[in-house]
Amino acid sequence: MRSLSFLLALLLTLPAFGQDRHADEHSYAQPDQVRIRDLGLDLAVDFDKRQLAGTATLQLEWANESARELVLDTRDLAIAKVEARSGKRKWREVEFALAPRDERFGSKLSITLPRQFEQVRIAYATSPQASGLQWLAPSMTSGGKTPFMFSQSQAIHARSWVPLQDTPSVRFTYTARIRTPADVMALMSADNDPAAPRDGDYTFTMPQAIPSYLMAIAAGDLVFKPISGRAGVWAEPQVVDKAVKEFEDTEKMIAVTESLYGPYRWGRYDLLILPPSFPFGGMENPRLSFITPTVIAGDQSLVSLIAHELAHSWSGNLVTNASWKDMWLNEGFTSYVENRIVEALYGKERADMEFVISRNGLKAEMAQIPAEQQVLMLPARVGSDPEDALGAIAYDKGAWFLQFLELRFGREAFDPFLRAWFDGHAFQSATSEQFLAFLKSELMAKNPSAVTEAEVMAWMTAPGIPDFAPATESPRFAAVDAARADWLEDRKAARDLKTAAWTTQEWVYFLEGMPETLAPERLVELDQAFRFTGTGNGEIAQRWYPLSERSEYFEARPAMSLFLRKIGRRKLIMPTYEALAATADGLAFASQIYLMAKPGYHPITSASVEALLAKAKAAPAQ
Repeated sequence: MRSLSFLLALLLTLPAFGQDRHADEHSYAQPDQVRIRDLGLDLAVDFDKRQLAGTATLQLEWANESARELVLDTRDLAIAKVEARSGKRKWREVEFALAPRDERFGSKLSITLPRQFEQVRIAYATSPQASGLQWLAPSMTSGGKTPFMFSQSQAIHARSWVPLQDTPSVRFTYTARIRTPADVMALMSADNDPAAPRDGDYTFTMPQAIPSYLMAIAAGDLVFKPISGRAGVWAEPQVVDKAVKEFEDTEKMIAVTESLYGPYRWGRYDLLILPPSFPFGGMENPRLSFITPTVIAGDQSLVSLIAHELAHSWSGNLVTNASWKDMWLNEGFTSYVENRIVEALYGKERADMEFVISRNGLKAEMAQIPAEQQVLMLPARVGSDPEDALGAIAYDKGAWFLQFLELRFGREAFDPFLRAWFDGHAFQSATSEQFLAFLKSELMAKNPSAVTEAEVMAWMTAPGIPDFAPATESPRFAAVDAARADWLEDRKAARDLKTAAWTTQEWVYFLEGMPETLAPERLVELDQAFRFTGTGNGEIAQRWYPLSERSEYFEARPAMSLFLRKIGRRKLIMPTYEALAATADGLAFASQIYLMAKPGYHPITSASVEALLAKAKAAPAQ
């Protein structure tokens, strides 16, 4: 086995090294000079103006005794005034400058201070087009009577509704007073009280230090129902009962994860079911995971998403990547823990099926992205979009690497190691170097024959998947392969396939294994047998509609249009938009759909669809 000094020499030659991986190229902030330690918000929610307005008070900790400037991240904020003070002294107004807007990173806010004040207070208002907020008219909600607003701060959208150091390397506690119309309930990623009266004036405290991307707010016609003494569901009244039933295993998930990786440290764990416009499957905001309604399938087949967001309470929220170039420390760990939760509650068979599906998606994504983006330890890329790190490499290659370590060292060694990582780095932001050092000292040194340093670095810094990666196979998927082959080769009609006991995972795998195109009459046969067109299952729809479009099965278009207008979750709708954009006729159809859908899309989703359509329109005719 090679020496530790050899490994260090190797690391220093790699492009991901030779740089401070705590440094965040996606933030203007200068945490080496001064850091936010606590944030106090006092904001009013104005649905008519689509605006949050009020003050943000920053408690500062100075690191450089000669520093006299506080630099913050903002995006499209109207800054009215900045004041500063120390202790309980009188506030005094100070000078500030808002730099020109950068399309990707917003505007640097530079606050000049005559001395190192302990507090800075900023009076500001958000833009109606804030990238991290969505405002829904009553007609876009389940109840149809009360407007709805919610945030999505990851990766760098917190700066669009709070002026702060918008980097995962800075953690802070916060308090908030949020005022809303009297009939609206407000919630935050904080100590939401299930018994709080709906009176339009709400206060919150988050005593554990979190990074900015975990700041979250929502307001609407929301009610609460418990799942257990520490877990429950917030949702619109029309949705809450269905969600409680679907996610009734949440407490069991918490208990399983605690048995593996230590106590849940955040008090309550509640779920907020958002409208279908939410651009993601879920968001792991501490104490209150934001969840898409598209995983309420009626059969608990998609509850691995709940396991994923819960797992973030250890990997991501508790131990956070210090910058987005180490995103795998959040999402790879979480995807691995998610699979362990699924295995413990629903069996290894289901866990293996989900690993196979995710790895098939990883391989498909790798075929579309350059080699330099296929590594876990991404190099710093000034000017890059941090959203680029939020893909299958971080999630699925990261989880695959951890499964590789688990199999090589054995669970009896790997599980305590992972718990020690969470315990030893709790409420800290970490880098890949820190993980490698911890891996070497706490696992590799004690089990020197299990894994070589070269194997570890092949996972971390080489593109693709190592040829020694463990394979996961599923006997149930083998049966699906056989059924698909029987149909494709005309040995059986679709209606004669034995599919009665298939789960969502098997249907997804069945569709993913189809040829790129099929004759339209073959899709008619599938549709008559299985009623894919118009399905309420988004995982099936995201596979069926692209296949329909590529195969010119235009009978699916009316239902496809309804799907794209109803759902705003990017993962589910972007494959269909991509298939439509591949032809001139499809592009015209997609553009029409988008014009109708845009008022109900989150800004993050709108930006993705608009970029896709613009690229397709600019492409030369085939």
